Parts: sequence; structure tokens; C-alpha cells
Amino acid sequence: MNIPSELKYTKDHEWVKIDGEVATVGITDFAQGELGDIVYVEVETLDETLDKDEVFGTVEAVKTVSDLFLPLSGEIIEFNESLEDEPEKVNSDPYGEGWMIKIKIANQEEVASLLSDADYKEVVGA
Repeated sequence: MNIPSELKYTKDHEWVKIDGEVATVGITDFAQGELGDIVYVEVETLDETLDKDEVFGTVEAVKTVSDLFLPLSGEIIEFNESLEDEPEKVNSDPYGEGWMIKIKIANQEEVASLLSDADYKEVVGA
């Protein structure tokens, strides 16, 4: 299982890459493996400002539909539109081309509440 050390994580299996006041968000390798083949990613919250832990979209797999939870409060400034035609990128490259959204972070203090790679490994039993 791939859990890059330079990223932050949530208990809901999202990863977060912080770059100044912008955070890139996707789901982890563990999450995509649990979901199976992803067939659709829906994010209808573009340009909206949401609070931490609010639902920002859904990911649909062959077996199930799962909500996606915002790891940090902020404005959703970008959606990875390539996922509309190729949602399988979330399976094949969850930390790269399978990213989902970018957020303009509203509260930098919330970053401290995210999990390190070591903490996330404990969550998934890796």
C-alpha cells in the first residue's frame, strides 16, 4: 500500500498536499482499493466555500457510492475535470493524475489536525 510521507491524511481516507494557501485533495490508495473500480467522480461544489468535514462530492464505484469529506475549510477553486472522462485515474494514480479538487485554505490552523503518514498507517493497519 502506497502512503507517501510528504502528504497529510484524514481518517476518512483523503490525502492532502499543502502548497502555501492551496491544498490539493484526493482519496488514498487504501480508499480506492476498498472501493474497487471507480466509474464516476462528482463534485458540484466548485467555487463554493465549505467548512471542514462537509461533503464536497461523491465517488461512485461499481459496488458503492461514497461521500467525499472536505479535510480543511475553504473555497473549492478547482476540480480535476479529466476525471469526468477518465474516473479510473483515481484507481491507477490516486496521488497524481487522480487528484480531485484544490481548495483555497480558509484556516491554516486546521492543517495541524491532519494526520501524518505514520498516523494514517495506524488508521488502516499498515
